[in-house]
Amino acid sequence: MRRHYIFLVLLLLCAGLTVQAQSDWKFVTEKEGIRVYSKSVPGSKIKALKVECVLYTTASALVTLLLDVPAAVDWVSHTKSCTLLRQVSPAELYYYSEVSLPWPLENRDFVAHVKVSQDKISKEVSVNAPAIPGWVGNKKGIVRVNHSLGLWTIMPLDKSRVKVSYSLQVDPGGIIPAWAVNALSSQGPIDSFIKMKQKLQLPVYKNAVLDFIQN
Repeated sequence: MRRHYIFLVLLLLCAGLTVQAQSDWKFVTEKEGIRVYSKSVPGSKIKALKVECVLYTTASALVTLLLDVPAAVDWVSHTKSCTLLRQVSPAELYYYSEVSLPWPLENRDFVAHVKVSQDKISKEVSVNAPAIPGWVGNKKGIVRVNHSLGLWTIMPLDKSRVKVSYSLQVDPGGIIPAWAVNALSSQGPIDSFIKMKQKLQLPVYKNAVLDFIQN
């Protein structure tokens, strides 16, 4: 239970960490081909996380799922709500999400700005969604997450496989001991990625075609 809620603070702040050299990352755990790494961040007690795996899907399918804001409650553990605030374009949006944490911890919430881009030569897709201030006022009894930097990179390997890397650095705010976050956050990414893999088999994602993505 604790592993789920700790990760929930960490994961779908679905937010731009600049990934440093692979040697900076230390292997944490692996399951079903999903590998989790962590590394120390200067000036922060919370370690950054990175998740890597190969998925039998397309870039369009995965991006469609990541842009399906309400669907986050189905595959990201303990997401209480996820609401679209503004659809700027097919590849850019703003959303609000509340993370449900067990008593006595206070729920967390955040506003994220999601933007998708693709390198036309390499075909690598980037999904950047930093937490941003404003848009939604602070709510009583809920701790606002003001700092969240995360990045999805999706590299097509062939017509049916992509290599996925997700990196995240976040300050969950309020009172959650750093040692607890760092010690218990390894299982959450794996649980969420397993659910994500299941969601990607649904026809709405599996058959998705996006005009702004070249698979």
